Amino acid sequence: MKKRLVILGTGFASMSLIRALRMDAYDVTIISPRNHFLFTPLLPSTTVGTIEFRSIIEPIRLQKNITFIQAFARDINASAKTVVCENAVDAKNFEIAYDLLLITVGAVNNTFGVPGVTEYAFFLKELRDARRIRQRIIDNFERAATPTLTPEERSRLLHFVVVGGGPTGVEFAAELSDFMKEELARSYPDLIQRAYITLIEGGKSILNTFDESLSDYATTHFARHNVNVMTRKIVKNVSSDTILLDDGNEIYYGMLVWSTGNGPSELIRSLPFQKDATSRILTDDFCRVLSTDVIYAAGDCANVQGHNFPATAQLAMQQGKYLAKHFNALARQRRLKSFKYKHLGMLAYIGDNRALADLPKAKSGGISTWLFWRSAYLTRLVSLKNKVLVLFDWFKAALFGRDVSRF
Repeated sequence: MKKRLVILGTGFASMSLIRALRMDAYDVTIISPRNHFLFTPLLPSTTVGTIEFRSIIEPIRLQKNITFIQAFARDINASAKTVVCENAVDAKNFEIAYDLLLITVGAVNNTFGVPGVTEYAFFLKELRDARRIRQRIIDNFERAATPTLTPEERSRLLHFVVVGGGPTGVEFAAELSDFMKEELARSYPDLIQRAYITLIEGGKSILNTFDESLSDYATTHFARHNVNVMTRKIVKNVSSDTILLDDGNEIYYGMLVWSTGNGPSELIRSLPFQKDATSRILTDDFCRVLSTDVIYAAGDCANVQGHNFPATAQLAMQQGKYLAKHFNALARQRRLKSFKYKHLGMLAYIGDNRALADLPKAKSGGISTWLFWRSAYLTRLVSLKNKVLVLFDWFKAALFGRDVSRF
């Protein structure tokens, strides 16, 4: 009889696992409020139309030999081996039994308890976030075109602030800078001189996980492309149109994108398992939750005890592939070696057809690195369909420009 493997989440870990798992050995059920896999490294590109939304998603229901349920996991009853769920459409509750359970629910945006962030800031985690940002950019330019507005109000509406100097914040600022220079300047020639971007980072530099020389390269590049980088600044309060910094300065803005890192989801906070200092579930070297036998955790919501692995897509992918081998070995009653993480490097787009690559054996930045960045991400897309769509989107944007219609 097949064992019941229940997977919570549709991120990199779960997608990598089901693509390598022996389906003849398990009845696989995936539970997630999102019915698709999202290739998040290219999400910033969708906010300005460089890539279309559906080009970077893969429907989970198209994956063979799995059962998918669109629902929120609300609790885990480890003694009864059940997951308490809430349907994502009609909010009805139900339970799913498991023999093996994998928790890979990712993380949520970390607001650090700053007042006003949840109410007024935009996040960039899901496609719906990117769609809202894309709409707001055009909305602000159209509002700024109202002839009765004061110059001060126009400048406020066209001030786009990004809080968080990590890869997501930097890449969104880069994409927005390109969009302003290449499309919005043609559509709004009387307004574009008032439009500018501010990137706020609490640490001493942006991209602080990259080599220092690459971080400096990005800062210098932004200075030449209408992106004002402010480091060592902490946001203390956010209102509908102002940001209060720890030094007492107020910044007026038209749109705020908050990208300051990850925090635990409601489910992860509620579970009684051991956690690290960042509230990630602790696992052993086999990605098994400590003090459990049949519950595993991977991706952004988990960390291997004794390590401080980064919460990145490449880690989740490696864990998913490892767990597929692990579960395949369990089905054959064999034991697999412990999980070993291999750092493959980091990439970031910084605008104007330039990117950074911080690889174990090389550090580079520029146009050639941008070509490498594109090819690397293209090869990581899940399906041939996604690869073709993204290639077509890049070609279309280069040939015809990005669309600035409001609908």
